[in-house]
Amino acid sequence: RIHTSNTLATTQNTPRTPYDPYVKFKIAGKEVFRSKIIHKNLNPVWDERVCLIVDNLQEPLYIKVFDYDFGLQDDFMGSAYLYLDSLELQRSLDVQLDLQDPQCPDQDLGSLELVVTLFPRSTEDRENLRLSDLYRKSQLWRGIVSIRLIEGRNLIPMDQNGLSDPYVKFKLGPQKYKSKTIPKTLNPQWREQFDLHLYDEEGGILEISVWDKDIGMRDDFIGQCQLDLSKLSREKTHKLELELEEDKGMLVLLVTLTATVTVSISDLSVNLLDDPHERQQIIKRYSPLRSFFNLKDVGMVQVKILRAEGLMAADVTGKSDPFCIAELCNDRLQTHTVYKTLNPEWNKVFTFNVKDIHAVLEITVYDEDRDRSADFLGKVAIPLLNIRNSEQKAYVLKNKELTRPTKGVIFLEADVIFNVKASLRTFVPPEQKYIEEEAKVSKQMLQQNFNRVKRCVLFLINTGSYINSCFQWESPRRSLCAFLIFVVVVWNFEIYMVPLSLLLLLTWNYFLLASGKEPREGSQAMEDLLEDVDDEYDKDDKDSEKKGFLDKFYAVQDVIITVQNALDEVACFGERVKNTFNWSVPFLSWLAITVLCAGATLIYFIPLRFIVLVWGINKFTKKLRDPYNIENNELLDFLSRVPSDIQLVQYKDLKAETSQSPSKKRRNNPG
Repeated sequence: RIHTSNTLATTQNTPRTPYDPYVKFKIAGKEVFRSKIIHKNLNPVWDERVCLIVDNLQEPLYIKVFDYDFGLQDDFMGSAYLYLDSLELQRSLDVQLDLQDPQCPDQDLGSLELVVTLFPRSTEDRENLRLSDLYRKSQLWRGIVSIRLIEGRNLIPMDQNGLSDPYVKFKLGPQKYKSKTIPKTLNPQWREQFDLHLYDEEGGILEISVWDKDIGMRDDFIGQCQLDLSKLSREKTHKLELELEEDKGMLVLLVTLTATVTVSISDLSVNLLDDPHERQQIIKRYSPLRSFFNLKDVGMVQVKILRAEGLMAADVTGKSDPFCIAELCNDRLQTHTVYKTLNPEWNKVFTFNVKDIHAVLEITVYDEDRDRSADFLGKVAIPLLNIRNSEQKAYVLKNKELTRPTKGVIFLEADVIFNVKASLRTFVPPEQKYIEEEAKVSKQMLQQNFNRVKRCVLFLINTGSYINSCFQWESPRRSLCAFLIFVVVVWNFEIYMVPLSLLLLLTWNYFLLASGKEPREGSQAMEDLLEDVDDEYDKDDKDSEKKGFLDKFYAVQDVIITVQNALDEVACFGERVKNTFNWSVPFLSWLAITVLCAGATLIYFIPLRFIVLVWGINKFTKKLRDPYNIENNELLDFLSRVPSDIQLVQYKDLKAETSQSPSKKRRNNPG
């Protein structure tokens, strides 16, 4: 058994566009090393040294070069194989590997230079590498680095206006975080907080880069710096002022290194909650008596990923190479890959700390591919509050949007233990998920969101129509009951009745659900809505070859027009309220003053209870007094007379240009 020592050096003749290259090393299909990123360089120099375990000289070292793209899938730049059986023992060899694309073998992608030494592995090396593999490859972290990005100072301008739109990227091992963009400033104030995991006992190097956001173009690189976390003491907050390289500005951070957290991955044979003593200790840890110790530690969740059955075939052989990823907020653990099967058995136990009991546990199944990104096979999302402890359950896998089933089921067993701190954490902002897919323009999503808003609006309209029917005496019995309830409530109303009425509503719905009399119509209606949208979307896909551009445009035209008109009505309402107080129409403003004075006088001398009572009696008896009365809303009628901003522009008089003669004006204005 031997291992190799590789020194990464340079690449030459890389593609003709600036990239941010890095290198991956794989042995037997598993990643064993990833280099640092060299930003905006066509001929990067890494100068890194790494020791890799090699159990079989017949297995080549697979090397791939990628272009780093934050938040997106990294671009493939070429690959090469290093055949270890051609190396001589304990002799350094300079190697130059030509990069190739398997799909375009004749394309020149540059070369990679390495210095490779092959020598026997010692007992000490074996132990050090074993510990490294335990925490890095199994994705176990040994602590948390909490970072607060405060501000930037004196950043260099990148735009023509002498300013920048800066944001910051952080990278610690495989973890990445991107801050928000602060527009048009050289001294941005971010005030953001986030956590990253420490895989290395010593801490590792935190890579920080500052970028200028450019819409429609590649973002400009402002500067970068590094922070050696091993030099920071633990359990202490450090205020750091980090200078960017080449005096391109400064970043101010607050950094805190905390102790190890309870996050782990193990086999079924090593299961804490199956041990009665360990389970009792954990329950004691989260007992009500310890509710005010470490308020962020709400509880723990343990999930057993047992097996899957009937997965989708992703390879040409009719099989897949499935592995599982479990995510809880920003915590992420991964199983091993089971090769060439549609019914894998993982039998792994994942343990997570719970920071928010309202979080959702996501289990995603992928198919591993050596030469490209993993293929999606299915996903399930399980709210922690829906978990029933120690219950083994088969979950049907869903698509990426979690709206429709896909092929296969996954068998899970989960336990959640938490205490009353979960209730207190409910009233603080939830943890932000740092890496999320960017939103894309989607006809399906537009239709879905439009229908969701339409359902809410229709509910309000139906509620208003029901109330109005009581005023119109469409059902005398119902209107009489509503009138009596209105009089009794208004006459006896006290402010404490507002939360009490909501409490009664919650209690009423609870007993209806408990008795099984009231189905969850809202959830069922949303499922039907999503299914209808998906069916329509699938139908559009099938007919896409038959439809032209205009047909697809007309398919969403009604939705766009409806949204456009709704936005116009909302904008007009707000502008009319504003213009009432801006004296855009003095007559209406004076009228408003008169009505407000009269209203203030009435409220001052007459209790509000009597005013509401008179208003209600008038509304209920208006139809009885005048059966042919036309219903109206006086406030909306008043606002309809106030012009919106668009109407003010349309009504504004333009000054005639004196240079034009009357005859020219008549020719220019034939109407």
